[in-house]
Amino acid sequence: MSEIKLPEAFVKRMINYLGEEEFFAFEKSLEKEPRVSIRINPFKGIIHEADRTAVPWNNEGYFLAERPSFTLDPLFHAGCYYVQESSSMFIAHILKYIQAPKDGIFLDLAAAPGGKSTLLSSFIGKDGFLVANEVIKTRANILKENIIKWGLGNTMVTQNDPEHFRELEGFFDLVLVDAPCSGEGLFRKDQEARNEWSEDNVNLCALRQQRIMDQAGALVKGGGYLIYSTCTFNEKENEDMIRFICSEYAYEPVRIPIDPTWKITETATETEDGTFYGYRFYPHHVEGEGFFVSVFKRPEDSYIQEPKKIKDFKHSHIKAANKQESQRLISDLGLDERSTFYSLQDSFFWTNAKYQTHFEFLSRFLNIRYFGVELGKFNKEQFIPNHEFAVSILPKKGFTAHELNLDQALTFLRKEDMVVDDIPEGWVLVTYQNIPMGWIKNLGNRINNNYPKEWRIRMR
Repeated sequence: MSEIKLPEAFVKRMINYLGEEEFFAFEKSLEKEPRVSIRINPFKGIIHEADRTAVPWNNEGYFLAERPSFTLDPLFHAGCYYVQESSSMFIAHILKYIQAPKDGIFLDLAAAPGGKSTLLSSFIGKDGFLVANEVIKTRANILKENIIKWGLGNTMVTQNDPEHFRELEGFFDLVLVDAPCSGEGLFRKDQEARNEWSEDNVNLCALRQQRIMDQAGALVKGGGYLIYSTCTFNEKENEDMIRFICSEYAYEPVRIPIDPTWKITETATETEDGTFYGYRFYPHHVEGEGFFVSVFKRPEDSYIQEPKKIKDFKHSHIKAANKQESQRLISDLGLDERSTFYSLQDSFFWTNAKYQTHFEFLSRFLNIRYFGVELGKFNKEQFIPNHEFAVSILPKKGFTAHELNLDQALTFLRKEDMVVDDIPEGWVLVTYQNIPMGWIKNLGNRINNNYPKEWRIRMR
């Protein structure tokens, strides 16, 4: 990696934080190639063995010895793992320590591209419900794709400004805000982050963060948790935000235990409500990029909003499936009786019946981009399955599965014409290493490749 030229004002501030000797070590660390890390999807099985070492603060995280071609790994496209920066995986350690309720309602307020949302999704598993929100349309599309590939069906993807959550005060058991920031922690791997950095941009980011947290702070229910994080080092976007949050809302500090061998830097911020703690990841100390996170607990006696049950669900686009449609989906596809189904443009979606009330209540306020698992549609007596259904962890009763080798799997991912022998006519679920990849349809004289056109890979 070429030598990194850092902004002069940034250098002065970091020397002030670290001292000249430690700053030199910090600066040298930015010239090293960052280690590649992945986090596996525990609901899709362990990925193939590779030369890897564990991320110490996350049981599902691993460092790889070198960066492979993820584009040419079918398991990556099947949602078996997520390529995530290791420092961000510390969120899992926080969730474990605070014993966040796995059957809770979680919100990731600034969620794209989806690293922390897929982590939250894995944590709550089949028990909880997650709202993954992104305000920017293009980024919301990326978030939706990653949630679909992760495949757990416990997530609603929304595209809303934080202000649109105003009616949901006290609704969530946990709110995570990975705030848009000046990106100082990305200087090692992102030339653009260095070029765009300025003190004015830091101030602008801090103002944007205040606007977000002014809304987010109210959304946590009594006894719930707020997690605030950035990928930057300066106090204005970190410790000063702790002070801002405490000046606006009643919160209690949460101190997270850390192993000294992890070399994470703990900071303490004094407020009128006590000492609040932050956790800083410096690249000269940890195997990871720059990161900051702090945890707050809402007092037990704070407001709690329970969702109001809706007698007759009405939505401008989404319709509740009728009893006959629901029974047919359960019977034909082998789905759990404790399922709720909705239709959107004739396509049926599965959700966990346990969170029907929550979903229908939230749909009154939020712009929904995706939810649960899109299954497919009925065409007379035939069910036409969607790709989203294929890569989900839901059962797929009544469909033949056919295992592909690597070359065939890559042909499928390129959405090219396929030749597959010894399969029945109709819809066939193709797998790679027994992991579902998607659908092909055998028409007798030819095979249709039903991989989504917008997701196809072009690399050879």
